[in-house]
Amino acid sequence: MTGDRLPEYRVKARNTSPTSENKIHDDATARRYGFRGGLVPGVTVYAYLTVPLVAALGSAWLERGTASVRFHKPVFEGEELAVTGAPTARDARGATLALTGATAGAPEAATLAATLPAGSPTPVNLAQYSTAPLPDERPEATRAHLGSLDVLGSPVNTYDEAAAGEWLAKVGDPLTLYRGRDGWIHPAFYLDQANRALRQNVRLGPWIHAGSVIRHLGGARVGETLTTRGRVRSLFDKKGREFVELDLVIVTGERPRPVAHILHTAVYQLGGPDMAPQTPQVGAPAKPDAPAHPQVGAPAKPDAPAHPQVAAPAKPDAPAHPQVAAPAKPDAPPASPPAVTH
Repeated sequence: MTGDRLPEYRVKARNTSPTSENKIHDDATARRYGFRGGLVPGVTVYAYLTVPLVAALGSAWLERGTASVRFHKPVFEGEELAVTGAPTARDARGATLALTGATAGAPEAATLAATLPAGSPTPVNLAQYSTAPLPDERPEATRAHLGSLDVLGSPVNTYDEAAAGEWLAKVGDPLTLYRGRDGWIHPAFYLDQANRALRQNVRLGPWIHAGSVIRHLGGARVGETLTTRGRVRSLFDKKGREFVELDLVIVTGERPRPVAHILHTAVYQLGGPDMAPQTPQVGAPAKPDAPAHPQVGAPAKPDAPAHPQVAAPAKPDAPAHPQVAAPAKPDAPPASPPAVTH
């Protein structure tokens, strides 16, 4: 990584899910919620944000890097997204970078805080993440049902050369390290698996991917099969909308090897068209009964309110959030939650 800034990356945004079951990507449905058209999926926007990041940091970031992505404003089909970024810190522990995706109408449509730690990633305890079959019939996504789940059904997907080619064409990533039989699995594909972990377990109406925190634990290659294990970490509401946060680990291999740890936040109930003229705003002060996530880049104060809990206090062995603003020390698993606004 050389220079003070990353090379700018410009791309014409594509709504890659116009016929998705999630009708927030459908023009007519999105307009009823006050948007001017179907939303470009957050996973796709994240893919755009990673292009200059991976061009600068290479496979090292795919193996052990971290990211916290927040979607502040919608991106629409045909808009030009300009991705810019720069290192914000470098020391013996690693490097920290900040990137922004901007459109003509939204100078901060999405942000990504990334790190490349100097050391190996802190491992996860797979014993805390069970596998389970996906439901034959998906129940409706209600707070009561999500709060009752001890474990989510586990999506399983193979990322072979055909799947890789389809994915790279979908997100338009030009980098060569993803191509060929020894190519790396694209990092946005992990967030696609996180989306699957939500939508394949419950039946949803229009919903919005709000943000994610990702910690790469070795990465994976073309030809590997990914299994996504997880659970519901928290449920909370803000301004009449219902949020869910999933705690997920993606593994590969017959003897499961962790690939990525993800904290994935979504607005699973928008509250009806009259409640959702626009996506919730990042940085708006939380109401007293809806504590905000601690901000990326600053540790929470000891008395800062935690996430609202799912039906009961978190178990003592529940893993903490991965840090996304500073490289983790080998003996101290990081902790920082994702953005909760889209």
